[in-house]
Amino acid sequence: MNSFTLTQAAAVDEAVSDFAGHTGAAYLGGGTNLIDLMKENVSRPTHLTSLNHLSALGQIEDLPGGGLRLGALATNADTAWNPEVEVRYPLLSQTILAGATPQLRNMATNGGNLLQRTRCYYFYDLATPCNKREPGTGCSAINGMNRVCGVLGTSESCIATQPSDMCVALAALEAVVRVQGPNGERTIKFEDFHRLPGDQPELDNTLAPGELITAIDLPAQGYAKNFTYLKLRDRASYAFALVSVAVGLEMDGNTIKTARFALGGVAHKPWRDQAAEKMLEGQTASPDLFRQVAAKVFESAIGYGPNSFKIELGKRAIVRALKQATEMDQALDSNAFLNTNP
Repeated sequence: MNSFTLTQAAAVDEAVSDFAGHTGAAYLGGGTNLIDLMKENVSRPTHLTSLNHLSALGQIEDLPGGGLRLGALATNADTAWNPEVEVRYPLLSQTILAGATPQLRNMATNGGNLLQRTRCYYFYDLATPCNKREPGTGCSAINGMNRVCGVLGTSESCIATQPSDMCVALAALEAVVRVQGPNGERTIKFEDFHRLPGDQPELDNTLAPGELITAIDLPAQGYAKNFTYLKLRDRASYAFALVSVAVGLEMDGNTIKTARFALGGVAHKPWRDQAAEKMLEGQTASPDLFRQVAAKVFESAIGYGPNSFKIELGKRAIVRALKQATEMDQALDSNAFLNTNP
């Protein structure tokens, strides 16, 4: 790990100003990903702007119109077990609890969760080329050990995946990210927050330099009656998704009125296909319909040898997740995700 300086910011404006005043700065929240990257010398910031004294960013509060605001510094654990989240957004609660370990969830922040870097093997291996770590050096994963890599939205420059569980639910819920930077405050639709690799895979998101996530806003519709998070992984705990599916539905009997779903483990960002969602709306729930939707989602998928199994696994995961969601009357047991690995 390289040496660095550190400032404890006392206000958001102070944090943004401190960051702007140091070359090579990084914001520090829970540090569960950043510190790992620093230990491995993958990330080498020369200055850290600590946010941990910004108590205002740790709140979870109601929004006018029925939504909920999740402070960027609220921990994943506090968010998952928050009574309002559990009742109104059980999909989000269930998804957070499917990720990491209790110890990590107690430290990890909501804002930091959105900024997780990929878990591609080559990104962490300094002895191998990686366009995400060192632009222009090449992508070792394309012809290498890529079992965990993406099959949707990939490019010749990168086939890495975004690893967050929480982000998959936020994509399905159509959350909004609030940020503040040198040019003031703005909001970013969640679907626009993470980006596909293209020819700049080193850029994970659409934050401008120096911008800080301050909150995540959830809409009033939480799909609290018909939802599920299906996470398929190599073991039942402390493992990243090979494929995951977050589903929120509004049902009228056996008819799907509104459908939202997103996939994890398959792309550089949580993957939503709004055309596939529209195929569900107004239709009677059935396995045949779900298979058609799954085929639509993966029609442009590209496998790279070892990870090609994700295409069929992803299709089956969509069918299974939609079936689970349509069969629900009330919220699932919060431990249901433990039985979702293949």
